[in-house]
Amino acid sequence: DMSTMTTAAPTPSQQQQLAPLSAQTSLKRSRILFDTSSSSSINNTNTTAQTTTTTPLAAATQAFVPPLFDSQLHQQTIKRKIRLQYPSEYSKLAFQAEENEVDAEGGEKQQRKETATGRAVREIRREALDRLRSGEDYVEAGGDNSDVGAEGRLVIHREVDMKSSVMQSNQGDIGLGGALIVSGSNNTTAFSGPNSTTTTEQQQQKGQPIRSGGILVKRDDDSNTTIPTPKWHAPWKLSTVLSSHLGWVRSVAFDPHNTMFATGGNDRVIKIFDLAKACVASPDALKITLTGHISPVRGLAFSERHPYLFSAGEDKLVKCWDLETNQVIRHYHGHLSGVFALKLHPTLDLLVTGGRDAVARVWDMRTKHQVHCLTGHDNTVGALLTKGTDPQIVTGSYDSTIKLWDLAAGKCMTTLTHHKKSVRALAMPSYENTFISGAADSLKKWVGSDGRFVKSFTGHKGVINAMAVNDDGVLLSGADDGSMNFWDYNTGHCFQQSMTVAQPGSLDAENGIFAAEFDLTGTRLITCEADKTIKIWKEDEHASELTHPIDMKNWRKKCIAEAKKRY
Repeated sequence: DMSTMTTAAPTPSQQQQLAPLSAQTSLKRSRILFDTSSSSSINNTNTTAQTTTTTPLAAATQAFVPPLFDSQLHQQTIKRKIRLQYPSEYSKLAFQAEENEVDAEGGEKQQRKETATGRAVREIRREALDRLRSGEDYVEAGGDNSDVGAEGRLVIHREVDMKSSVMQSNQGDIGLGGALIVSGSNNTTAFSGPNSTTTTEQQQQKGQPIRSGGILVKRDDDSNTTIPTPKWHAPWKLSTVLSSHLGWVRSVAFDPHNTMFATGGNDRVIKIFDLAKACVASPDALKITLTGHISPVRGLAFSERHPYLFSAGEDKLVKCWDLETNQVIRHYHGHLSGVFALKLHPTLDLLVTGGRDAVARVWDMRTKHQVHCLTGHDNTVGALLTKGTDPQIVTGSYDSTIKLWDLAAGKCMTTLTHHKKSVRALAMPSYENTFISGAADSLKKWVGSDGRFVKSFTGHKGVINAMAVNDDGVLLSGADDGSMNFWDYNTGHCFQQSMTVAQPGSLDAENGIFAAEFDLTGTRLITCEADKTIKIWKEDEHASELTHPIDMKNWRKKCIAEAKKRY
């Protein structure tokens, strides 16, 4: 009957037999905890002699042997559990031990409570580090594992060594990262860290044995990340504010001689200003006002070979103005809805327009005939680029795609789908065959010949309505919330972030930027804004690399963070 069974108490003779064994095991356990080097002497005192334990793994497992248990059986049990949980990593067993010490008052360090395993590992690490500092043991990590026995390894990572090695690798010293490797079979110890300067040839000269069997320890290393050095640019500041339009200013264009510029707005008029007088806020800066559109003017362009000004508006009209008579001489009919973008071909007498009907139309400037209707977008075509080499037309759409077109065939060559938001702005420098697109998610740089992705410019939070780049490599991105970011076009470094200021009497919400353009010299920037003003910006002539240095610390952090992302 199980309910009536009782456990017999040990007899006095059994207690006398168990007492010496318990005392010897407790003595053996305490000596291992506090003096790992005396393991051989402990084994000699044990009458039930185990084999002499010389491996650190065995010492670590024996450190927590409970009384009345066979240490050999206990060690095999631990190995079996590790082998079941980590079958592929059993030969590369790693214990991470940290210094469980805190600074106490008076500068002394007091030990926290720690387990027997942690204490044994700490003692093993301390002894191994002492041997390494004294030059007794050194083995290059990274050899083959042919001589690794079944005892495994004890790999101890020191957080201090890891951090210092990362700092040194950033300065050009690339190491393996501060790992203490204790082999279980042949008691070889390998350490590679920032303080290890001994090479294999130096060891051969000193007569030190070079043993293989180390392992490579992966560390958090950022030394492989290439950090481009950005070019220094002077910060930009507001120079002049022109208040002439009666509505939002939506478009701007410079003439080929850099003597005047034209703006169009929601007040349905086109205003032409003298650039030199406008920069000094002269009252007679306005030269002429052209009326003819019946809806907001969304696109403007001066012809380089003719005295013509082309305009496009939300009234579906595309007009050609003769600047000698200030009259409309041609209309280009064909769009089914508002026209949002307009560009001239740099070498041919062609005009390209894009609008809300989701197509880009190519017009013959002289005959007014439509040459091509570039279809394929699913939403409004809001941005255009024209080039003299294939692909000669680039379109950005509100369907978040960019298309590169073959002008001769009138067909799409490539579709870029990297953006997640509407593409509202495109810009292209004059000194290289690349272009950049702007959307609410980021700015992205592309190779102009085939549309290969180069990099993303991140950090501008807002809907990017306008972008412009000058010959000095300064890129401006303007958003609908009035934020302006100035970038180094070659590296993507944002060297200035600013906010435009709405003119007095305007609402705080009327500080959006709708259009932007650099003049031909690249020294003046004109922005068209929602507060009905035209703002002229210039570089700060008093700034220098000493007064406005490049923030390389944050730039480095940003490059490393972006390198870790997956695109």
